[in-house]
Amino acid sequence: MNFEFTEEQEMLRKMVRSFTDKEIIPFIQQWDERGQFDPSILQRLGELNLMGVCIPEQYGGSGMDYNSLAIVCEELERGDTAFRTAVSVHTGLNSLTILQWGTEEQKLKYLVPQAKGEKIGAFGLTEPGAGSDVAAISSTAVKDGDDYILNGSKTWISLCDLADHFIVFAYTDKTKKHHGISAFIVEREMPGFSSRAIKGKLGIRSGNTGEIFFDQVRIPKENLLGKEGEGFKIAMSALDNGRFTVAAGAVGLIMASLEESVNYCHERKTFGKEIGKHQLVQQMLANMEAGLQMSRLLVYRAGELKNQGKRNTRETSLAKWQACDFANKAADDAVQIHGAYGYSSEYPVERFLRNSKAPVIYEGTREIHTIMQGEYVLGYREDKPLNNPLPAWPFEQNKDMVNS
Repeated sequence: MNFEFTEEQEMLRKMVRSFTDKEIIPFIQQWDERGQFDPSILQRLGELNLMGVCIPEQYGGSGMDYNSLAIVCEELERGDTAFRTAVSVHTGLNSLTILQWGTEEQKLKYLVPQAKGEKIGAFGLTEPGAGSDVAAISSTAVKDGDDYILNGSKTWISLCDLADHFIVFAYTDKTKKHHGISAFIVEREMPGFSSRAIKGKLGIRSGNTGEIFFDQVRIPKENLLGKEGEGFKIAMSALDNGRFTVAAGAVGLIMASLEESVNYCHERKTFGKEIGKHQLVQQMLANMEAGLQMSRLLVYRAGELKNQGKRNTRETSLAKWQACDFANKAADDAVQIHGAYGYSSEYPVERFLRNSKAPVIYEGTREIHTIMQGEYVLGYREDKPLNNPLPAWPFEQNKDMVNS
């Protein structure tokens, strides 16, 4: 076991932290109040080679390991959840899924420009009537010659108005239930595609989230991702990667909550002393520190399994569940430490609390992950090897797998 970051990883953390301090934190309150997402942030992340940080160099990425993706997500969420979410969706849910399941032609056409940050990727699984119950989706893709005709809609889609490419799931054979779901790469410019942002969210207000619609969208058969009927399997493996980034982001939110609380504890005095001298305040800070350290260990353990090319559904589920719960509690305690000021946008902790709720819900609610972990312990659930695992890292030693 090695708990040390490499020199390259330390440099990456410093770079992303510096970027966040200069490009996000000074403006985020204004963006949050306006419900405004600044797409130029994604452009600058692309220029820093951070939109494909763990994508092999041969496909336009930086070729770093999977825990480097976790570092990027930690530091971005320290600034705001919206920008970590953008990387989670673009890299974790979309690009890594194409790397894992795409043909060589699909990787060259879609993955390369996404890894370079020239195009933005998104992910469409959730529907108005289908969240945790994936098999309840109603979107359909009917074969028509060499094309598929896609109809339906998706909701709560991050980057709905900004992304160029979407991985979308639809039934190609409803009689087979979840075995009849297939995955497709859909381009925004395809006739019949449209999107609409959702307003009035509790948190992540500076993120672009909404609905996407498909009205007789004609998709060439070359855009089928994997095989017909593999959509459910592809979706679940994509969620492993997405949940990993969400867990890493939660670590960043705990960091932010702790940093702001420590600063305030030294500034604010009550009863003639810094509030940090009060034991119950110390208890909240101690719980934040414990949550930070435990969550980080869970995240980087899952990342190391990814580096080794091993199945990590169980470990990633545990990391996502625990880190998001710890982050929600840390943000709540940060507001409590700030007292009345914590209830005001004068300090960022109220935004932390609002932002911390969504990750407890999306990409598997805490209840879903609780059930998963119970089933693992009881032996009711067992993960089998995937036909198309993510390539192990270092990628240079696994080019045959990447090119398969």
